[in-house]
Amino acid sequence: MLLRVIISEKEIRRLSIETVPPSINGLYEILQTTLGLRRGFVLQFADPEFDNELCNLTDIGDLPKERATLKVMFTDDPVPPDCTLEVYSQPSVSSQPSVSRSQGWPDPFPIPLFPHDIELQLAEGNRRYIRDGSLMTVLKGFKSVILEILADNMSKITAYPEKRHYEMVAKALTEKHPCLKQVGQEKGWFAWFYSLRFKFGNYRHKLAEAGCPEVIVNKRKGSGEKGKRLKKSKKGEINYLPDPSEGDLTENGEEERNAIVTEIQKREPDWNILDDLMDRTFSVRRQEVVGDQPLIADVQNRWPALFTQRQVMAEFKRIVTKNLLESYLDGLDGLVQPLLDAYKVASGKKQALRDILDSLEKEDSNMRMRTAAILGLPHYISEEPCNIFRMCDVHHGTMAAAMQGMDVGLLIGYEGAHQNGFPLNIFNVAIVVEETPVMHNFDDVPSAMAMLMGVIYCVNLEYPKAMKYSFEFMQRVILNIHPEEASPKVNGLRNKLLRNTI
Repeated sequence: MLLRVIISEKEIRRLSIETVPPSINGLYEILQTTLGLRRGFVLQFADPEFDNELCNLTDIGDLPKERATLKVMFTDDPVPPDCTLEVYSQPSVSSQPSVSRSQGWPDPFPIPLFPHDIELQLAEGNRRYIRDGSLMTVLKGFKSVILEILADNMSKITAYPEKRHYEMVAKALTEKHPCLKQVGQEKGWFAWFYSLRFKFGNYRHKLAEAGCPEVIVNKRKGSGEKGKRLKKSKKGEINYLPDPSEGDLTENGEEERNAIVTEIQKREPDWNILDDLMDRTFSVRRQEVVGDQPLIADVQNRWPALFTQRQVMAEFKRIVTKNLLESYLDGLDGLVQPLLDAYKVASGKKQALRDILDSLEKEDSNMRMRTAAILGLPHYISEEPCNIFRMCDVHHGTMAAAMQGMDVGLLIGYEGAHQNGFPLNIFNVAIVVEETPVMHNFDDVPSAMAMLMGVIYCVNLEYPKAMKYSFEFMQRVILNIHPEEASPKVNGLRNKLLRNTI
């Protein structure tokens, strides 16, 4: 349908919609989104049965079939006397394009609708730009409102945007509103990039005053502290330190936490209840884990349900919005053969790789090939995995002795003969954090490795320095979490493996 929309005497717009909405409310939403209408309004239409005289539109079926003329009649909502026009004209949340943490940083970034008066000026500026290439003269107040709204939308995704995020927003702004480009700049959006970074720094102070956990956690707690307290996402976390849900107060979180402890101690816990409780206490738990950085034993005591496979996978999905086990094994399977081929080439100079490949000669099942790919990775990258991957004879060794010095890693229990590379009969794999087994009874290394990655995210651990590139490879290449930010070493390995698969 083709619409002629009369907004004012000087503002008459032509609007084409592919399908007629089923209700009046649907038409209102289209006009609000497309035309940037902010104030309350009612619609009138030119009724062909009364010589095109205007009548209030109360039924979508009254509109002519192909073309219609609509008139927007704004309601006279009083402006509070202590509000300036700039504050009063802020757009409502419901009229904004949706941005949230659930999908990470959007590309392209959706530029929100601005206050109605600003949208009208931008529309006129864009028409002039299309007509003769002229650019707008951006006044301070006008620019401040635009930057404030952009900062607000960005903060809904993260309180600490990266340089590329600012660039994406500035570029998207000038693409949507080319009249805002800067004169004499090759990239027309560069000035907006710098202004946005400065504005967001100020906006972060507002977030702290409003109680945003992601910002408050970085405030110094004492005047004697020196250096940075910057705690922010480092491993591609989308929900790193989320705001509490409405009504989710700390005291309520404590009651629910006690309910979790009680439920998990039952012989047959109700996992539906636990799922709900763990989901509702997510923000409280992240505040503890990220803000207080407790010992792993304290986390186990306060949140025992977190160290079950079901809840590690659920927590990982809350943090990263990915299915942990499925993503890890799918990503690994696509790289097993290229990795093993690369190990064969390098095995002439690296005995450890030669031993791992020899372990496949007796049995080269898919599970053992996955295991060889994982255990061989640090040796191939020239890292030292002895404190991260350890073997323990379940009949002759002791776990306590085997775990000494392990900050983060896998303890692989085996029975029978131990080959040089890795055992033929893996009996039990345990996940160890701070010399403490936090999860065990895994039948294979790949599943345990996926859960180890999950635990690292769940309790906000750093990757062990001795294998930092191996863990980064698993994050960025196998799990495909922020692959564009890979270090040169990991990026080079990824490109080499991709060439071998072509």
